[in-house]
Amino acid sequence: MTLILTIAWTHIRHRTRQTMVAIAGVITGVGFSIMMAAMMEGSQNDFIKTLVDALPHISVTDELREPTRQPANIVYRAAEFHGLTPKARRPGIKNPMAIIASLQTWIPGALTASVQSKAVLRYARRNLTISIVGIDPRTEVGVSNLSTHMRQGTLSSLYRASNAILLGDRLANKIGARVNSNVTLVSAEGAVMTARVVGTFHSGFRITDETTGYVLLKTAQILEMQTGIVNEIRVRTSDPMNARLISERIGEQTGYKSISWQESQEDLLSTITLRNVLMYTIVGAILLVASFGTYNIISTITHEKTRDIAILKSLGFNNKTILSIFIVEAGLVGLVGALLGWGFGYFLTWGVALLEFKTPFSDDTHLPVLYSIKHYLLATGVALASSLIAGYFPARTAARLHPVDIIRGAT
Repeated sequence: MTLILTIAWTHIRHRTRQTMVAIAGVITGVGFSIMMAAMMEGSQNDFIKTLVDALPHISVTDELREPTRQPANIVYRAAEFHGLTPKARRPGIKNPMAIIASLQTWIPGALTASVQSKAVLRYARRNLTISIVGIDPRTEVGVSNLSTHMRQGTLSSLYRASNAILLGDRLANKIGARVNSNVTLVSAEGAVMTARVVGTFHSGFRITDETTGYVLLKTAQILEMQTGIVNEIRVRTSDPMNARLISERIGEQTGYKSISWQESQEDLLSTITLRNVLMYTIVGAILLVASFGTYNIISTITHEKTRDIAILKSLGFNNKTILSIFIVEAGLVGLVGALLGWGFGYFLTWGVALLEFKTPFSDDTHLPVLYSIKHYLLATGVALASSLIAGYFPARTAARLHPVDIIRGAT
């Protein structure tokens, strides 16, 4: 094996310029593939952190998993009825606190009760339909990042006034309301309430910041004109990726509709999957182009060293040994290029992370990147594989050369 390495190193060393070009191709391919993987996965993690962690991972509503069967259908199973009006059902989750206590025994995470409502907000002769979310500030901290999104006031500010409300900053700017302004809320049930603005928040999602207000649970229950109503249980799990499985189990246990963030964001997750496929395709194409340089140098060495091959075969070297020599040469080019590509890839990733930019859609001023050894190992594996494959074909041609034909000048 030492002799094979020595011969391979000698061949590469005497073709310094072409060897450096081939290595530079591998370095470029590995470096850019590492940078792209870091950018793609970094933006994906940032998406999950921003979108998923900003909201509860699971939402349990008062909607039943299966519609209630009509009494006529239960009594007369052989008959078919049309035009039946469903039996009126009181909205809200039955025994919500008992359900929360039961779920807390096995769910790894935090839970809280809330009330979802709609209301017309009136201020300065403007009428806007907004979403009202009734929360418990003490438990809301565990299921969402609302406390970190506060621009003015805090969650505990909801306790400072009888009918306090937190408005999205875009909503507050749209109507011209400020902290301590009094706004009027009119619910779909006809309840009219004067609420005081005690703070503003900025979640980063335009639709939320323009159409949402947070109040205390009891305030939302007054708007719904039902004391003690809870129509949503919000859950935040320790591992967001397990939310779908936990959501299914919650639905089976409670009988209510439970939706995980994966289900509510299916379109965006499909986009991420397509983007990952595109990323790996581009990375593979870059490394494939880099392998052409390796193929070129091994082919050139094979062509120039035909007489050396004849001499080696005359000395007793078999086809397998000749094949090994040129494959080792290709492997050395790929390995050296990959290792140097690590440094180049890290430098590119570091440089991209330093770029500063501003957009009206986000508060972040830098591209999110992820430093992961997985990216380096994957790029190295693909680079070595492509280099060995690129070196195999000219190596096989070299191994098949007959020493007599070479010496006679047939080639």
